[in-house]
Amino acid sequence: MEIAIVGTGYVGLVTGTCFSEMGMHVRCVDTDSNKIENLKKGIIPIYEPGLEDMVIRNYQAGRLQFSTDLSAILNDVDIVFSAVGTPSDEDGSADLKYVLEVARTIGRYLTKYVLVVTKSTVPVGTAKLVKETIQEELDKRGLTDLIFDVASNPEFLKEGTAITDFMHPDRVVVGVDSDRAKEVMDRLYKPFTINNYRMIYTDISSAEMIKYAANAMLATRISFMNDIANLCEIVGADVNMVRAGIGSDNRIGKKFLYSGCGYGGSCFPKDVKALVKTAEDSGYTMQVLKAVDAVNEYQKTVLFKKLNDYYNGDLKGKTVALWGLSFKPKTDDLREAPSLVLIEKLLEVGVKIKAYDPIAIDEAKKHIGNKIEYAKDIYDATLDTDAILLVTEWNEFRLPSWSAIKKLVKKPLVIDGRNIYNGNDLREIGFEYISIGSK
Repeated sequence: MEIAIVGTGYVGLVTGTCFSEMGMHVRCVDTDSNKIENLKKGIIPIYEPGLEDMVIRNYQAGRLQFSTDLSAILNDVDIVFSAVGTPSDEDGSADLKYVLEVARTIGRYLTKYVLVVTKSTVPVGTAKLVKETIQEELDKRGLTDLIFDVASNPEFLKEGTAITDFMHPDRVVVGVDSDRAKEVMDRLYKPFTINNYRMIYTDISSAEMIKYAANAMLATRISFMNDIANLCEIVGADVNMVRAGIGSDNRIGKKFLYSGCGYGGSCFPKDVKALVKTAEDSGYTMQVLKAVDAVNEYQKTVLFKKLNDYYNGDLKGKTVALWGLSFKPKTDDLREAPSLVLIEKLLEVGVKIKAYDPIAIDEAKKHIGNKIEYAKDIYDATLDTDAILLVTEWNEFRLPSWSAIKKLVKKPLVIDGRNIYNGNDLREIGFEYISIGSK
């Protein structure tokens, strides 16, 4: 099949590359000419394990191409995936200007049947708006009878495991409103469903809602456990024991029950806010999700509060080590990362910051610049520091040489933002240990 992917961000590039890996001819399109030229040279704009090798391999094989001109290739493809950004407006709603610009371009240049698939996370009703926009442009050209279809195919990729998620999906959700569109999507995903991976067909509005609802549910579990962790500290319970106890209930399960310093990334924060705004626009209040968002915003300040309480509000002139900058391990993504909130609060009160992240330092420099010091490794970050703050649970942070670190620090204090350490073990070595919701 011939496929066009519009947008070479995280979703678009992973999607296009994985389809090409299965033998399909894919053209990835982006208006950023520098990004396109870099991709042709094998320079990848994001970090995702395994992606760089896959891009280079399929580009060299001719299955994966890069272009800045959708109009030039539009009528050579069977499917156009729209994977452009949908950033949040100030009111929390999803900005659809890029989605609609893709639709207008399709309407201006389309001359044959094509299936237009929305891959971006978009509010319910977006596919209908896309279809109307394309039809308006066709009508201007006098092509009122030209047939095309739209569909919704939300992505469920986890940063750090995106290739595995795409190549071995636990489900593929597709919203369609015609038999022809369903047949095209069946053919497209047949290589991925041979091993009985589930194809879930719905109406288009339901498919759009499924993506938001899934992310909102996961965000809710995280904020719920963070709320429980904060209460555990007050009443003297241990959140790790609580998590084990409730996670053993099959009705609840174990996943996404880990307390910490808040969630971030490109999906959960944006999608929760967008779903709240969609409800408001429809005259309904999502009370649970508003609380989920509020808890998460508070949780991003917890590490600062713990450090500030430990030093009785006297933080000016202190130096801290930050372990981890990305919002989660195995990615360089800092969008909505808890580290950014923590850094801002520390700088406001005159704290010097020495940060280390295995992957995200270059990306961090784009957000933070030279306001903080960037260390070469975890040990360099701890030299002469008054506290170590664990923000992102990268594997290399799990078993450091604490005896070596104790000789480097000014104050042997660890504040664990992801509850990955054993407090008793650290205390035996001579560290003071503070976690979230446990002892």
